[in-house]
Amino acid sequence: MDKSVYGIGGLLLPLCVGCGSQKNTEERPPNIIVVLADDLGYGDISFYGSKTISTPNIDSLAHGGVAFTNAYASSSTSTPSRYALLTGMYPWRDDIKILPGDAPLVINPDQPTLPKMMQQAGYTTGAIGKWHLGMGSGKVNWNDTIRPGAKEIGFDYSCLIAATNDRVPTVFVENGGVVGLEQDDPIYVDYEKNFDGEPSAESNPEWMKLQWAHGHNNAIVNGIPRIGYMKGGEKARWVDEDMADYFVNKTKEFIRENKDRPFFLYYGLHEPHVPRVPNQRFVGASGMGPRGDAIMEADWCVGQLIAELRSLDLLDNTMIIFTSDNGPVLNDGYRDRAAELAAERGHQPAGGLRGGKYSLFDGGTHVPLCIYWKGRISPVVSDALVCQMDLFTSLGNLVGADIPDSLDSRGMMPVFMGESNDGRKEIVIENQGKLGLRAGNYAFMPPYAGPKTNLTGNELGNLEEYGLFDLSKDPAQRHNIACENPVLLDSLRNLFIDRTMGFYRPFVEEVTLK
Repeated sequence: MDKSVYGIGGLLLPLCVGCGSQKNTEERPPNIIVVLADDLGYGDISFYGSKTISTPNIDSLAHGGVAFTNAYASSSTSTPSRYALLTGMYPWRDDIKILPGDAPLVINPDQPTLPKMMQQAGYTTGAIGKWHLGMGSGKVNWNDTIRPGAKEIGFDYSCLIAATNDRVPTVFVENGGVVGLEQDDPIYVDYEKNFDGEPSAESNPEWMKLQWAHGHNNAIVNGIPRIGYMKGGEKARWVDEDMADYFVNKTKEFIRENKDRPFFLYYGLHEPHVPRVPNQRFVGASGMGPRGDAIMEADWCVGQLIAELRSLDLLDNTMIIFTSDNGPVLNDGYRDRAAELAAERGHQPAGGLRGGKYSLFDGGTHVPLCIYWKGRISPVVSDALVCQMDLFTSLGNLVGADIPDSLDSRGMMPVFMGESNDGRKEIVIENQGKLGLRAGNYAFMPPYAGPKTNLTGNELGNLEEYGLFDLSKDPAQRHNIACENPVLLDSLRNLFIDRTMGFYRPFVEEVTLK
């Protein structure tokens, strides 16, 4: 197990961490902020090749730090990806899937988590924004203190979206309580049937300012049809156009309140997840419709974060980690012309990779990742193979924390600091319970039955035969070389079975029989 490069007592950084300004770094450990975008693709950022959407603030992190070209989320969907980041464990080990809006907390309060580790190392911890990890222990009573939640897994402060921005209840939950809730107007939520007299997309289409395409035809809140039904809590309901400003202000408050002590902040952007309803000042800014405008709004949020750190003289001693929870999706339930505009303008959200959100192809889990620490990290573009899950152990090594030996997370701090290119040898990737393998330059995918695409139009990765792709020569995964390379195929299949044996038994038995 790697020992600390930065103990809480203010140990000096060894020479390998880099040179430059020593301001504040000998007085206390660095602040650490993880900014996690929602459904942002590898090709949605101008640094990574977008010619249609401008992201200058995110680009500044990439240009000033380590920008990874081979970074992966564990999964191609939100809940399991976030679970892996915060627990350091592959989500498929515990059968973690996309959660409904009224799901209980999916992380066991007894298990090790990244924020708990940071607390033990002396950090004040905060979680702000998108969550999608469930709340409570069963049928949630939104009118009472909701436990367990972020506090029980290690966050001293939290202000979160109750579920997702396309699901009810459309409220913020701060430290376990709904913000702005009035006792005489309680909240009721039902995912099966509507409440008498409440508007829905089917009964009151005239109330909608955004049309649904699929799966979002239940309660109408703020003119937007959602998943699930809701009654009450009128003054607690958010206004979608104001969400970015609300969470930016919450992050600023958290930073100001903790500027004199080391802090760890998990900042979950809700952009560009559906419904894409950016503030009016961003409408039309991208020329790419609501999705492009939402990405520009997300970039503004990053800029506000950087400006706040600079104004408080904290930027030199803050590590900022920017990434996305999974690959991109265009048509995800609303008619906002994302797919049509991307086609017209030649925008490739996945950066030319195959698939996207909900896909086992590379576009589902291959994500942007930039790590910035002014004066401590020298700018470099790294092609090392890394996974977000490795932040757990790596940050633990950085702050001198005790790290469980049972984690799937690996210590990669020299790689994350841009001083080594010795990344992972392989990563097991996941899409809604189906697994694949990224090993070296190769992507391995076993055969899966089922439809080739879903309602979003993304390819799922359900191949009728084994898939083997050389990503160094074929990043778009158009040429399956499995039949041409039987020895390599057999080697990767055996490696895959070894890495998943005992945790995904039904699949392993299926593969063994083939």
